[in-house]
Amino acid sequence: MVLLTGTSIRPAQALVEIDITQANIQPLPIAITDFAGPGGDPEMGRQISDVVSADLQRSGLFKPIDRAAFIDNTGFDAVPNFGSWRVINAQALVTGRVTRESDGRLKAEFRLWDVFGGEQITGQQYFTTPENWRRLAHIIADAIYERLTGERGYFDTRIVFVDETGPKDARVRRLAIMDQDGANVRYLTNSPNEIIRNPRFSPSRQEITYVSQPYGETARVYLLNIETGQREVVGDFPGMTFAPRFSPDGQRVVLSLEQGGNANIYMMDLRSRRTTRLTNTPSIDTSPSFSPDGRQIVFESDRGGAQQIYVMNADGTGQQRISFGQGSYGTPVWSPRGDLIAFTKRAGGRFSIGVMRPDGSGERILTEGYHNEGPTWAPNGRVLMFFREIPGAGGGPQLWTVDLTGYNEQRVPTPAFGSDPAWSPLLN
Repeated sequence: MVLLTGTSIRPAQALVEIDITQANIQPLPIAITDFAGPGGDPEMGRQISDVVSADLQRSGLFKPIDRAAFIDNTGFDAVPNFGSWRVINAQALVTGRVTRESDGRLKAEFRLWDVFGGEQITGQQYFTTPENWRRLAHIIADAIYERLTGERGYFDTRIVFVDETGPKDARVRRLAIMDQDGANVRYLTNSPNEIIRNPRFSPSRQEITYVSQPYGETARVYLLNIETGQREVVGDFPGMTFAPRFSPDGQRVVLSLEQGGNANIYMMDLRSRRTTRLTNTPSIDTSPSFSPDGRQIVFESDRGGAQQIYVMNADGTGQQRISFGQGSYGTPVWSPRGDLIAFTKRAGGRFSIGVMRPDGSGERILTEGYHNEGPTWAPNGRVLMFFREIPGAGGGPQLWTVDLTGYNEQRVPTPAFGSDPAWSPLLN
């Protein structure tokens, strides 16, 4: 991993800001200039500012203004003519410059301005190697997002997912990883003879856990180091293994094991490999997910006759049902904030992605369609990614995002079909 360093230029108190607690947010008009000032690297500067603009626009909270409308070409080192930016209704302005150091590194600088207040809100400079330019752009977008919303951004993150190619009756499934905007796709497995499912990120290390099942063989849970490619078996379990997921400290994995037609939830300590059984019912208990404080686990179970969501303490005690709406509920995932649980709901032949509070109250549907499934949270707890099956003989799953307002739904590009996404924490 390439180290980026950053220093503040001159922060100031923000006058313009976005209140993201509103149900329906009007995107903030923001002008983002080319980071291509005098003495800079024009091509690299434009590429970086384009990525920053795209990140902010996809969030649904910002409306980048078309650069063709700009009437001021003030350089990075000068104070902008704020009147020129007010004319085109810009409420915030980003200026920047990208240069190359004598040792070959990129130096990227940006300033964020409050147009109506007529002052600089913040400024940063970063150094990195040229091949790391996209990540640098995501970090700048995160800094702007955080300064204007008061919450951490989520752009400097990655997605691990299942890449699917080939006809429906002979799909090849590979484990893949990419930036959150669909760039820099890299394949982590490349065997056509195994079924890959349930990839999940460690919250503390550059590791993922996933299930691999070679055709005709028993499924195994693996740990994979993303940077080195080294993988190890978590454990050999009798029967089928489902839905492994890390604890918040990264030291344990909780998963579902099927034996004798029933599936129960188990916890494994990754250091000692000791396994503890958490549920013991003649039903199917699966899809466990920790609360961010590690004290509770949400899971799905059909013990009441239909697939519903339950919550229990991390030691398996205090199991209680929290979903009581029409239809069935599955794939619950606790928000990084701890305030909400995302889920897939099936009712009336349609699949919905929704959220509810940990006690089951406040259920809200964010999006619905032919087949939506498998939500995963951005690390700031504001955006969900999921996969949507496209109907038809040539159809397959695609990755989509939706924010908590339900108004900003966008497709995430993948090389082929994509399913079962998992969002990483912010990169270090």
